[in-house]
Amino acid sequence: MRYIMGIQVGDREHEAIRVQELLTKHGCIIKTRLGLHEAGDSQCSSRGLIIIEFLPNKEEEILSMEKELALLESVVVRQMVF
Repeated sequence: MRYIMGIQVGDREHEAIRVQELLTKHGCIIKTRLGLHEAGDSQCSSRGLIIIEFLPNKEEEILSMEKELALLESVVVRQMVF
């Protein structure tokens, strides 16, 4: 199966460092990572979206990462499985 996770960070200013720490902690199971956020000429958005594709057969580690991310106040986590 292919596991894809979407991570919406609602308050990048306060949560980005902790999200980055968790992604680094679980970095060995991440195959692809894409970060998206709104940006204008003079300002970045306070919200961001990270899309992650995981290596196969890492379900337990993915669940652990999801639980840790969900503890962060402004973070919303969703998964897609193919």
